[in-house]
Amino acid sequence: MTAVFKAAEQIEIGLAIAPQLVPDDLAAVAASCFSAVINNRPDDEDGEGQPTSAQIEAAARAAGLAYRHLPVPSAEHTAQQAQAMMLLVGNPAQPVLAFSRTGRRSAALYRMGKSLP
Repeated sequence: MTAVFKAAEQIEIGLAIAPQLVPDDLAAVAASCFSAVINNRPDDEDGEGQPTSAQIEAAARAAGLAYRHLPVPSAEHTAQQAQAMMLLVGNPAQPVLAFSRTGRRSAALYRMGKSLP
């Protein structure tokens, strides 16, 4: 488990936010009772150092986690993106870990989604 996953922060019952995960984090995510991972980063946002969505998805599925990819730019989030995030978070009885580069994007999408009618 990397220090990044250790930095995950619960922002709501059933939802925690983390900075960028790497494939090696996913077994620890599953062992921490999360049921799903949401990746809010577009592929190649930071170049070669960033794992691809396919790499994260493979590790998530191997760990028994559901995986969702909702790539959103780091700025100018839309109501449609926030609504999609709310649908992916779903049932708070099924704990979800969402991540972006620093975690702030995932948190902002969720908070924006909660504020929509």
